[in-house]
Amino acid sequence: MNVAQLQSSIKEYAASIGIDKIGFTTAAPFLELKNRLRRQQELGYQSGFEESDVEKRTEPLLLLDRAESIISIAVAYPSKMTDAPRGKKGERRGIFARASWGIDYHHVLREKLQLLETFISEKLPNAQMRSMVDTGELVDRAVAVRAGIGWSGKNCSVITPEFGSYVYLGEMITNIPFAPDVPMEDQCGDCTLCLDACPTGALIQGGQLNAQRCIAFLTQTKKPVPEEFRAKIGNRVYGCDTCQTVCPKNKGKYNLHQPAFQPEPELAKPLLLPMLSLSNREFKETYGHMSGSWRGKNPIQRNAILALAHFKDETAVPTLADLLVKDPRPVIRGTAAWALGQIGTSEGMEAVEMAMQNEEDPDVRIEMEKVLETN
Repeated sequence: MNVAQLQSSIKEYAASIGIDKIGFTTAAPFLELKNRLRRQQELGYQSGFEESDVEKRTEPLLLLDRAESIISIAVAYPSKMTDAPRGKKGERRGIFARASWGIDYHHVLREKLQLLETFISEKLPNAQMRSMVDTGELVDRAVAVRAGIGWSGKNCSVITPEFGSYVYLGEMITNIPFAPDVPMEDQCGDCTLCLDACPTGALIQGGQLNAQRCIAFLTQTKKPVPEEFRAKIGNRVYGCDTCQTVCPKNKGKYNLHQPAFQPEPELAKPLLLPMLSLSNREFKETYGHMSGSWRGKNPIQRNAILALAHFKDETAVPTLADLLVKDPRPVIRGTAAWALGQIGTSEGMEAVEMAMQNEEDPDVRIEMEKVLETN
């Protein structure tokens, strides 16, 4: 079987295992990206979750000897939830971003890439391959753009004509010299809806993101959320979809065809108060199969407290008051104090005043002092 026939059979096989789009590109260095990543590092705009070595992120040959090509795959995820539960007074709900609905996409895409590797090995036993999804060294989006999967939107997402930007990406470096696909034309035009709608101004300009201001990043950190962003997080317990939901290219793109990513409504839009009492084990049992659980329960519980403050939920006051004195985590106690200040009941203020008498953590005391000064 020659390379062209193999490439054609890979495309057919990919479709049969639920890969929505597949593209091919060379293993040449990503030179323009290298300069951009260095600039991002200089500006302090990176999240810290990514591979820090810019060379590894942009030089496929450092990751696989004799690399010739990269195969890029995209799998669509749903943008719409049917039967979404509605929150109401006393039963407020948070929301996980769409990219965390259903089964953790890292597992799903890795499985599909593994099937592709096996398929290629059977056709070409000497083939060398190295696959990665999201947590690998290469920048998934840059590979996908060069492989013709979609174009790079101003919201820093890869936008496909078929599925909008609601796609998960993965890639495989290989020593097989596949014919490269042609990159797509940028179709954002002069639209700036995503830039205008970003709640924190994290999108500095089209295609440039300051991750330190991005709500999707902030919801995954383990430290206290900086005060300027707390009210902007709203009821998001993980991630943020604003720059995708306002995008005209996503209009009508519901992508309901992948069974693995169908949201479980009670988990995708969970009740907030019950989340605050979950043990580590209960959290893993309930949310462990979702990609939004990767940082553990602490950030999610902190975000749930911010969401209760967003709703000014007075029914949460006894629970938050309890956390103030009983929770061993300073981040949770400090966030609970701030939330009680936002809700603003006299019971909440009394709880903060009482808890402060025994609080020893200096950062938590500062949060409590601010609350008592402003209420």
